[in-house]
Amino acid sequence: MGAHFRSPGDLLRGGYLMTQLLLFILLFLSSVPAYAEWVAVGGNEEAGVTVYADPDTIRRKGNLVKVWHLNDFKTVQIVKDNSYLSIKAQHQYDCTGDRERILALTKFSGNMGSGKVVYTDAHTGKWRPVAPGSVSHDLGELACSTQ
Repeated sequence: MGAHFRSPGDLLRGGYLMTQLLLFILLFLSSVPAYAEWVAVGGNEEAGVTVYADPDTIRRKGNLVKVWHLNDFKTVQIVKDNSYLSIKAQHQYDCTGDRERILALTKFSGNMGSGKVVYTDAHTGKWRPVAPGSVSHDLGELACSTQ
């Protein structure tokens, strides 16, 4: 018996190419880091916290800008029976009004947003003033400098 060659249509219908494509995508995704590109923007050595921002998440609409940031603690923090080592939060800054508000917040049991989620809050907070020289001020400056 001679060799039987499949047509491209037969390969697609049989799932061969789809299987190969899926394997390639899975291999590619497993080699790409799954974490954000956090950039240190400040912190407080005495409090044992470093604050990072993810510049890729900056979204501007007029005078308002959103950005994700992460607070990473050296020691476990405990608030209302929640123990955590890091917080990811989305903040919104008013670039003309020197004010900010929290849009979303998640606390994690591990450093750098790892481990179990121990608390989450997705309600929009109230606007509050940004103190000059604070880490929030630095985050706002970074976010508002993006066009």
